[in-house]
Amino acid sequence: MATTEECYSTQLIDGDGTFDDVGTERFIKEIKLAECGLSYAVVSIMGPQSSGKSTLLNHLFYTNFREMDAFKGRSQTTKGIWMAKCAGIQPCTLVMDLEGTDGRERGEDDTAFEKQSALFALAVSDIVLINMWCHDIGREQAANKPLLKTVFQVMMRLFSPRKTTLMFVIRDKTRTPLENLEPVLREDIQKIWDSVPKPQAHKETPLSDFFNVEVVALSSYEEKEELFKEQVANLRQRFFHSIAPGGLAGDRRGVVPASGFLFSAQQIWKVIKENKDLDLPAHKVMVATVRCEEIANEKYAGFTGNESWCLLEEAVRSGPVAGFGKKLNSILYSCLSEYDAEVAYFDEGVRSSKRKLLEEKLLQLVQPAHHSMLGHLRSGILEKFKEAFEKALNDGEGFSMAARNCTESYMALFDEGYEDAVVELSNWDSSKVRDKLRRDIDAHVDSVLAAKLSELTSSYEAKLNEALSGPVEALLDGANDDTWPSIKKLLKRETESAVSGLSSALSGFDVDEKAKEKMLMRLEDYARGVVETKTREEAGRALIRMKDRFSTLFSHDSDSMPRIWTGKEDIRAITKTARSASLKLLSVMAAIRLDDNVDNIENTLASALLDTKNNAVITDRSITTFDPLASSTWEQVPPAKTLITPVQCKSLWRQFRAETEYTVTQAISAQEANKRNNNWLPPPWAIVALIVLGFNELMTLLRNPLYLGVIFVGFLIVKALWVQLDISGEFRNGALPGLLSLSTKFLPTVMNLLKKLAEEGQMPTTNNSQANQAVASKSFQNGSTTSNTSSSASSGITASGNGDEYSSPTREE
Repeated sequence: MATTEECYSTQLIDGDGTFDDVGTERFIKEIKLAECGLSYAVVSIMGPQSSGKSTLLNHLFYTNFREMDAFKGRSQTTKGIWMAKCAGIQPCTLVMDLEGTDGRERGEDDTAFEKQSALFALAVSDIVLINMWCHDIGREQAANKPLLKTVFQVMMRLFSPRKTTLMFVIRDKTRTPLENLEPVLREDIQKIWDSVPKPQAHKETPLSDFFNVEVVALSSYEEKEELFKEQVANLRQRFFHSIAPGGLAGDRRGVVPASGFLFSAQQIWKVIKENKDLDLPAHKVMVATVRCEEIANEKYAGFTGNESWCLLEEAVRSGPVAGFGKKLNSILYSCLSEYDAEVAYFDEGVRSSKRKLLEEKLLQLVQPAHHSMLGHLRSGILEKFKEAFEKALNDGEGFSMAARNCTESYMALFDEGYEDAVVELSNWDSSKVRDKLRRDIDAHVDSVLAAKLSELTSSYEAKLNEALSGPVEALLDGANDDTWPSIKKLLKRETESAVSGLSSALSGFDVDEKAKEKMLMRLEDYARGVVETKTREEAGRALIRMKDRFSTLFSHDSDSMPRIWTGKEDIRAITKTARSASLKLLSVMAAIRLDDNVDNIENTLASALLDTKNNAVITDRSITTFDPLASSTWEQVPPAKTLITPVQCKSLWRQFRAETEYTVTQAISAQEANKRNNNWLPPPWAIVALIVLGFNELMTLLRNPLYLGVIFVGFLIVKALWVQLDISGEFRNGALPGLLSLSTKFLPTVMNLLKKLAEEGQMPTTNNSQANQAVASKSFQNGSTTSNTSSSASSGITASGNGDEYSSPTREE
């Protein structure tokens, strides 16, 4: 089939009268004739051989029928019946180019095909062009008059009458005006019609009921080419909208829908062919049959022993052979040429049939070798495709582009290789081998695609795992009311980012929308699964998290500084706050809350585990009260979303209370010890009693200042010993440990103090002030918390023994 721009053509019926079903069906599909409904027209042309029918059609309808080469002489150009689609004419118009009549190739006696083809054209066409020479008008044996007479007669016998336009095209018009030629031509046509025997029903039927007769004249193409083209262009305009009322094909009665045109044409040709009667002598056929068969068997035996064929067959078993088709065709044609030379004088029909049988036997013999050749070709192309495809991907070319380019390139390479291996005599279909190669290529592409998509998906899953695991763990560690909303927001943000990235990445792959949506949905499910898996892992460490949170809040103040139990802290309130925070963490980890469902887990846990009023006293009535934690499921929470069941929460809380009780006890003990250490003064009532009962002694001291000085000196000595011995620090750990420690340190401290006093007394008087300061600094290095006045007084006592030096620090005090 040949195509140029909008023109398509195919051989409808070959020269032997065989209807090409496959080619015609492919032709009709390519021109999309089935979509035309009734909006199409069929034009055919008939006339003498070499009368310029194909030339006229090519100029009139822009077709591409083969034309005669005038320099090579007049000979048969068109064999059989060819059909083409007219280019640029609406509606869709099909044109049939019939084999010329009166051709010397068929001979004088073989007019059956001429009659059959003319009858077929009249049966299926809306418009029939009768091509005739101008100088033949008025002649009895010209212008297809005998043929038309026969066709008219047989047409009425075989088919229902259909009104067809007969357009007589007068070629190489002379100076005789068309007005003078047309009446003569119409008169001849009417005579033919009147002479044709008709059925009784159509005895008086005029020609106009069956045909619309049109007459046009054209100048000579060879002598007046420009004028010819101009006239043809004007004639072409008449074929536009030819099916409209009043057009050349305006009578649409009985038109077959376009979708049934092929079947209709096949049946019409079948009926026409059944009317052919071939009369062949029996003895001639018998002799030709026997002798042709003998010669065919001899040539077949000679082919099997042909050395060139044996070498070619052996070579193709081990690998591909360059020029396989050319070599094999040469051997086959040589064998058949020998057969043709020996049977040249036998009956043509018999020798042709026997030749066909010989061809079939030879093709059966060489077919395995041909299949081996195609197998080697297919496997080699497949390996080359794999290498090229991998290289294209490694070079950074897009997957879909690389797959498409490599597939097209190597399928074309296979086609080239097949052309080199084709056996011209056969009509073997390489589509199976080609389809097998295409399936193998597609399978390899699919496997690589699956690997690439798996790798791509895994990378985005890894990114999601990295982006979600750490933040989810951190959010659960600081569990509060915003934990799950934050997790949902994080999940949504990271999922959308990953899905968007994967969707963009998939655009470079040849993935259909359904598979793409499935992959994106699977990635979303994976992200959700990462969050759920991480929350389940963290739920398994809930007790550790609770203890860490309790320890953090209980042992540190609001500024995150370690808490010192001085006795002023409310341990009960601190404990309750820390336990509430730990219970909050437990409630957050009890269930997965990625949906918008609302639950009552926190209130249930608080009422069951923190409400001490309801759990303080157990009465007969409270024993029978329903325990909200005596269950394996939470209300409004599906089992699949449950991380810690109510029963497990109760067990965890019991264990948590037991393991944190010691910390609370230690804090209480430390607070009580601190209080004892800070309360070393006597009670206020004892101080008041001492003042009242010791009033007389106080007055005595006031009357005699010497006693007051002695008491003051004693105070300084006691103060120095207090600082040196760090009595308050020793008693911080308890009374008994403090007494034991002081008993070991008391005597050495007193001896050291006396030694220092003796050393200070030996120093010059002029350096008393500096010596006093040095001694005081060294002697009382642990008394930095006392006042400067007390330190100075203590220095004065240890540095001097006279009255003046004693009174000076006393006045400072």
